[in-house]
Amino acid sequence: MGKRILDEIDHQILDILIENTRTPFTDIAKKLHISAGTVHVRYKKMEDLALIKGSSLILDYEKLGYPFVAYIGVFLNKTNQINAVIEQLVEMPNITNVHLCTGKFNLYCKLRAKNTAHAKTIIFKIDDIQGVDRTETMISLEESFNDKNRLMHQIFNEL
Repeated sequence: MGKRILDEIDHQILDILIENTRTPFTDIAKKLHISAGTVHVRYKKMEDLALIKGSSLILDYEKLGYPFVAYIGVFLNKTNQINAVIEQLVEMPNITNVHLCTGKFNLYCKLRAKNTAHAKTIIFKIDDIQGVDRTETMISLEESFNDKNRLMHQIFNEL
């Protein structure tokens, strides 16, 4: 992907939308001194290029009663069981992310729960999945930062 695909206006549009995906195109247009139609066309171009895939809503899980976060490394008996194990993990709503990875674990998961007892129940369910040899759990004490902008700016500077 070269500079011909995205220019500075596209970068600025993305920067605004990363901060708040619900920002109206008219507000973006006013801020950037361009027309709302231009914002719409450029947004559509980025969607068509699959640079933008939907938008997201950020929930405050603590306020919803799910403050407990843990990361679970999953060791499998055999790597040919990965897809079957992932299918089982997808069925568990408290598992919010699953990564196939190299290194110590075969899979790496993020778990959200109400408390440690609730997390223990879910972890034991993961341990019971056929093909899972064992798990290793790390409890998150706090999310120190979650920055979506820094990498985007670095990528833009490299273009």
